[in-house]
Amino acid sequence: MKLSLPSRVGAVALAGVIAVSLTACGSDDPVADAGSPSGGASADGGSSNLSGQLNGSGASTQTSAMDAWRAGFQQTNSGVTVNYDPIGSGGGVTAFLSGAVQWAGSDSPLVNPDETDKAKDRCFGTDAIDLPVYVSPIAVVFNLKGVDKLNLSAKTIAQIFDGKITTWDDAAIKADNPDADLPSTKITPIHRSDESGTTKNFTDYLNQAGEGAWSYDADKVWPIKGGESGAQTQGLIQAVQGGDGTIGYADESQAGTLGQASIKVGDTFTAPSAEGAAAALDASPRDDTRTEHDIAIKLDRTTTAAGAYPLVLVSYAIACGAYDKQADVDNVKAFLTYISSSEGQQAAAGAAGSAPISDKLAADVKASIDTIKLAS
Repeated sequence: MKLSLPSRVGAVALAGVIAVSLTACGSDDPVADAGSPSGGASADGGSSNLSGQLNGSGASTQTSAMDAWRAGFQQTNSGVTVNYDPIGSGGGVTAFLSGAVQWAGSDSPLVNPDETDKAKDRCFGTDAIDLPVYVSPIAVVFNLKGVDKLNLSAKTIAQIFDGKITTWDDAAIKADNPDADLPSTKITPIHRSDESGTTKNFTDYLNQAGEGAWSYDADKVWPIKGGESGAQTQGLIQAVQGGDGTIGYADESQAGTLGQASIKVGDTFTAPSAEGAAAALDASPRDDTRTEHDIAIKLDRTTTAAGAYPLVLVSYAIACGAYDKQADVDNVKAFLTYISSSEGQQAAAGAAGSAPISDKLAADVKASIDTIKLAS
């Protein structure tokens, strides 16, 4: 396997949009083996006669899964070089709307008119489509000396991140952790400094499940001025690791050795898991206001379904309904078909601990991908 140095994503790429190219991988590569098709041209991965560059950028939560997806896809499509820059959902959407990349990864679908209108211009008069391809719990991560396990309700989490609970021995935290030896250490909340779909999912959870303790709308931009922050998932994790009494939020697959709080669901506390994320997704309806072929999930953060972990993110691949080059049409369709297939979803689960989407949802995603066409 060859891994190239960072390269610019096309001549029109925005400043700072860097893509790491993963070229065709041999069978001795462990990542490639974890997500590789079974050999030959794959019906899921596309025809091996595909060629060219396929550029994407966006959600850093998809990084581990994307490594497996690129390796698996390129084993049977060695003529295609897949580039993905995990600059965050906001940066990825901006790059996509500018035409710098062919698809974006985002932890929330396109929602506001500014985005959808720009998408129609970028997509040659067609609508962009949001395709759920990555499902994972968001962990409330913490670093507190002497404390390895922690239970927190959504209301308590909201008060912590709003600065209303400021020490770890606060009565509200003690009530959920009666057997824990909680120190009087100051709490230092860490939030994402960049536009982030993870932030939008986290603030949506606090807004829906926080029992009125969170007074802000769901947003990609952290709504509270000041405080400590980290750029992208890696920066936030490093900031939490770097202090005592810190707390943050991140895709569970990136939590490493940090403590992960169990959140209150109904009358029980549930730890983050792929199974819990899948149960929360199954308990949530789709957004029926979307355009045809666009698939967005309206996550129910207040579900009390058994085993559900409602602090979950659904990360999307955002693509155009039409492209002006046949190579882009073919490459985008083949790659997205692979990552949403059972094979691609299992590769992501193995690499990132994500929850595979259901067969029914995968079939709907495939039907949407099949509509991508050459612009007329």
